[in-house]
Amino acid sequence: MTIPRAPGERALDLGARSGILAAPVTAKPTGNGLTLAGVRKRFGETTVLKGIDLRAEPGELVVLVGPSGCGKSTLLRCLAGLETPDEGGIHIGDRDVTRLPPKERDIAMVFQSYALYPHLTVRHNLSFGLELRKAPADLIRQRVDEVAGMLGLEKLLDRYPRELSGGQRQRVAMGRAIARRPTLFLFDEPLSNLDAALRTEVRVEIKRLHHQLGTTMVYVTHDQEEAMTLADRLVILNGGLVEQQGPAIDVYREPATRFVGAFLGSPAMSFLPAEATETGLVVGDATLESPTHHRGPCTLGMRTHDVVVDAEGPLELEVRVVETLGHATHAHGLVEGQPFVARLQGHERPAPGDRIRLRPVYMHLFDAESGARIVR
Repeated sequence: MTIPRAPGERALDLGARSGILAAPVTAKPTGNGLTLAGVRKRFGETTVLKGIDLRAEPGELVVLVGPSGCGKSTLLRCLAGLETPDEGGIHIGDRDVTRLPPKERDIAMVFQSYALYPHLTVRHNLSFGLELRKAPADLIRQRVDEVAGMLGLEKLLDRYPRELSGGQRQRVAMGRAIARRPTLFLFDEPLSNLDAALRTEVRVEIKRLHHQLGTTMVYVTHDQEEAMTLADRLVILNGGLVEQQGPAIDVYREPATRFVGAFLGSPAMSFLPAEATETGLVVGDATLESPTHHRGPCTLGMRTHDVVVDAEGPLELEVRVVETLGHATHAHGLVEGQPFVARLQGHERPAPGDRIRLRPVYMHLFDAESGARIVR
């Protein structure tokens, strides 16, 4: 089925109505990428964005993640046109939108708070943006029906937002954005008001919709699991700068800095002070096989799965807390006086106060002063 187009709009063939569990139909990218060059934003004496350079390819789902105050929400507001950068430029496709008002950017934004019109039914919430654009009535009807089918809202079209669950309201908010067929979607922590089960359900829905629509999306979250599972391109922000960006699995496996290693992953990466020498990597009283030609002070980083329990292992963990999660068991304690978390295998169940030996199977090394990754 090809949806008729509004004046000046592309047609989009979505095939048969998918239903919420249907197999995704991957659309070709829309051809509108996103480029930010040297974007800076100040509020009074405080510089929040300190020179953001970012390129999103057409059809990519870019996830911005970072600690509170890192600038991700301000960056999203600059993309939306709700804030104007003090320096730098923003391009959507080949259009410079840096100083365009929101209505001229051809974007749609999905908010944390849903931002639905309480006095309008689901049907009219979905159609509102098209009505403002004076789209033909037949297009509005078809577009609303199509979006309702995509999101499983067919039986809710005559209800009001107050009669919906949180997950249903968020679907309506996404549907209102999808109905407009923008060149860029912006998501501002859209799942943070949902419980854990609904977050997973709607997250899967967003990923499916991205594959189906092929539109460039920028998604802001503080949830690392959301970031890892959704992102085509993961962007880690820190102090108003891009600390690292790339495919999510690459950023996780090869963090460019100690900050990224510490931020990404749960439980967080554990760190031990070390000295790289000709004979190996010295960590307290232990000497490990050195994975680098670097010499001098450094920081050894290891994730929970980077060590295994081994009676002959060179590192000793003094267990303080054992955390059982069902799918995994983590032993929290101290190695050489430093906080350390190890994932246990099999039926190992140490008690607080026990000492267990660990053998590293993978190591990340960072410069002791700059925190930059030491390339092997």
